[in-house]
Amino acid sequence: MATVMAQGALATSFAVSGTNFQVGSGKLTSQGLSSFVQTDRSVDGKGHPVALLGIGDATLADICQAAEVKTPLGRVVFKLTAGGEAGDVTARKLVIDGEDLVGDARFGTAQIGRDASTLTQVPGIKGEAGKFGLQAGDISVAGVRSHAWSATGGNFRLKGLKVQVNLDGRKCF
Repeated sequence: MATVMAQGALATSFAVSGTNFQVGSGKLTSQGLSSFVQTDRSVDGKGHPVALLGIGDATLADICQAAEVKTPLGRVVFKLTAGGEAGDVTARKLVIDGEDLVGDARFGTAQIGRDASTLTQVPGIKGEAGKFGLQAGDISVAGVRSHAWSATGGNFRLKGLKVQVNLDGRKCF
């Protein structure tokens, strides 16, 4: 994390909330992918192993993010959607700390098992020397489903943004 912050991919460090969230999209395409394993920490010090996914210039057909939160009123679902009929969602230097990723993927110019400190496909996204990494020149993933602990981006454009907070609401999947 310190390497990523020092090289400008993340503006600042933060503790994750202790609640993971769903991320879904019908299709994700990007120029550049870099990934390596790290640990996110919540305020209570608990560690959460994640694959840091650094995505260069991304286009998503649609996006859905949802988190389930316990409140004095009961279970609340915080849900953000965008894209679809409103147009594509775009993000530059998108960084997702995910615990899984499901979908039908195509990686161009893939390098799997590369030392994480030598990743070059997404500027600023590098891990520790000696750690496992992977990268690809371009990617396409259909039917994206992921559980993440954090997501940050240098520049998001969310056409058709809709935020909902509902008791017993529906999540993305």
